[in-house]
Amino acid sequence: MPEPVLRIEREEARARVVLARPAVRNAFNAELIARLHEAFTALGADPHVRVIILQGDGKAFCGGADINWMRDSLDLPQDDNVRDAAAMSDMLRAIDRCPKPVIARVHGAALAGGAGLCAVADAVVADQETMFGFTETKVGLIPAVIAPFVLAKIGPSHARRLFLTGERFDAARAQAIGLVHEVVHGDALDGTVDAIVAELDSAGPNAIAAAKALIPVVQAASYEDSRQITARAIANQRTTPEAQEGLRAFLERRRAKWVPR
Repeated sequence: MPEPVLRIEREEARARVVLARPAVRNAFNAELIARLHEAFTALGADPHVRVIILQGDGKAFCGGADINWMRDSLDLPQDDNVRDAAAMSDMLRAIDRCPKPVIARVHGAALAGGAGLCAVADAVVADQETMFGFTETKVGLIPAVIAPFVLAKIGPSHARRLFLTGERFDAARAQAIGLVHEVVHGDALDGTVDAIVAELDSAGPNAIAAAKALIPVVQAASYEDSRQITARAIANQRTTPEAQEGLRAFLERRRAKWVPR
């Protein structure tokens, strides 16, 4: 029986999605892409999940595309190549728009599509020894499918340099361009992730989902449109049971009901 390419581990309200192809640095193939899409769709709809942690087995987070999968693509008809690429785009979109907060725990390497996974995570914690890169041009390809997500994260100026050269860069530079939020010693990875989870646990779960959903809508809107969108959003949120409980808890100087005891 073949080994699974992905594992989902549950720890109370925390779900851990683990890329499980360590022999190939957790590289993407069609099966892994499909399993990731399924996992984030299901976990995003699970009312018992508060936060999702994305990480990789073995020595690397994700080394990009599997060389055998890439080799097979050389013989695919154009339409099949388009379907392959669209499936990866849909997977990244599922993570990007997942209503639950997603924390990427990154170590070893996050290259090409692996760097794309960092772009669709809400918080990225990286081992200081991690190497990053949009390395597609080094093999005559382009970072096309990940481009919308990466551009939203690091902006066009950094993309113009890093997409074209395909150069690798360290975690400090990844943090400087906005791809990574926290850079820590490897021994501190789990503790840093736990600290972010604790902050999320203290926030209203419905408010988190609403705040996350608001970001791309406002980003794509004109000021006049965003004025109406944001006014309606806060007005709607104020009347929810969660907001009522949160405000009462604050005024009464007690923990809100959603905070773990």
